Amino acid sequence: MAKKAKQIDVDPKMCKGCHICIFVCPHGVLKKSDVVDNRGFFLPVVADLEACVVCRLCEMECPDFAISVVEE
Repeated sequence: MAKKAKQIDVDPKMCKGCHICIFVCPHGVLKKSDVVDNRGFFLPVVADLEACVVCRLCEMECPDFAISVVEE
């Protein structure tokens, strides 16, 4: 059975909006937010949770350990 993500959490206190997670995702799960946070960053948001195959590339490549993928 294929893996599915239950949720993807981005910690707004740790994320600096570098968007590495967006670029490394092979399935387009994340996108840049349209809203600036209180520090002036456009944080990543989940665009298509159903497309996530729990490869965890976003978690592994995040330099700030700001992303966690929760598997079903």
